Amino acid sequence: MRSRYTAFVTGDADHLFRTWHPRTRPDDVRPDPSTRWTGLRILAAEADTVEFVASWEGGAMHEVSRFEQRAGRWVYVDGEVDGDVSS
Repeated sequence: MRSRYTAFVTGDADHLFRTWHPRTRPDDVRPDPSTRWTGLRILAAEADTVEFVASWEGGAMHEVSRFEQRAGRWVYVDGEVDGDVSS
């Protein structure tokens, strides 16, 4: 999860592509370069789920993400987003 957040921060689309399950990965994984990420708080991590709040200048989002192991590596499958939350 932290490596994916860092990839969003730094604009590393290659890392996002490699860590996104091919079944759910969109065609374009490039992060929006105008988003200025400001923090990540991991609220819970259990088995194949990670609950977190990611903030950016002007907002934050709460998500519970699901991951799956493929060839010994964890990849992002999908997540339930609560939307914009106060940071």
